[in-house]
Amino acid sequence: MMNRATEHVYFAAPPLPYFLESGMTIYEPGGQHPNRQQLGLFDLIIVESGSLHIGEEETRWALTAGETLLLLPDRYHYSVKPCEETTCFYWIHFLPVGEWQQSAEEYASLNHEDHFTKYHTSPYSLHLQKQWKLPNPETTYQLLRGLNQSGSQRQSSAFWTSQQHFEELLRLMDLRQDDTYTSPAVTLAEKAEAYIKNNYRSEITSKTMTEALNFHYNYITRCMKQVYGMTPMDYVTKYRLEQAKLLLIKTEWPIAEISFYVGFENTPYFSNCFTDKIGMAPTKFRKQYTT
Repeated sequence: MMNRATEHVYFAAPPLPYFLESGMTIYEPGGQHPNRQQLGLFDLIIVESGSLHIGEEETRWALTAGETLLLLPDRYHYSVKPCEETTCFYWIHFLPVGEWQQSAEEYASLNHEDHFTKYHTSPYSLHLQKQWKLPNPETTYQLLRGLNQSGSQRQSSAFWTSQQHFEELLRLMDLRQDDTYTSPAVTLAEKAEAYIKNNYRSEITSKTMTEALNFHYNYITRCMKQVYGMTPMDYVTKYRLEQAKLLLIKTEWPIAEISFYVGFENTPYFSNCFTDKIGMAPTKFRKQYTT
């Protein structure tokens, strides 16, 4: 493989990428992968045996057993040279619904505000390494065989079976599920997020976060800005307002009671924050959902 920085591909979820089709290909010596441009979908290749020589734009790989490669939908893919031995590989075509990006960084710079506006939830960054060595290849091969076999079922069964197999494959390949691959910045940012969600009704300050997480607040801030695009205090305010929106819709509590419940010190400050971030006063927001 040509020398270059490790590339990562990030998908904002939910919703998760969705499965289109899959299969298994065997090339005898002399066989080679077809050249394609602007395929319009992601092509995940997983080699079971042999060696597959393939390129994308200026980068080339020689994939061997247990290695994966994620080809992007808007790039030129081509065969570097014919196979020199019998080569067996699985391929999966899929598409994402939300934002995605390829980056050499160990964390994604996804647009959290846009995602929340569109899907009403903060994004989870599904993290796949562009070229990867499977830690448990036999488990993956078994899952891929099940995925391919689901295509022979009735559509009413095949739809759910194939999506379930595909989502399980994504989970196995998601580097954020394995602490040995997750960067320290992502790990700390996730811990800070969990602390905020578990304590948002209480007073949260730079001191309480430093004591709870055993890191300097400036470093916590840097990690959260890298991973979530906002400071810890911005995240606190955002999460409190999300909880306030739910209470405005689901309860008839007075505004002052909601303000206190979600952690704001006083009602006028809560109303000002809500109006500034949501674009309307709490009372007006509530009226949208009441008859």
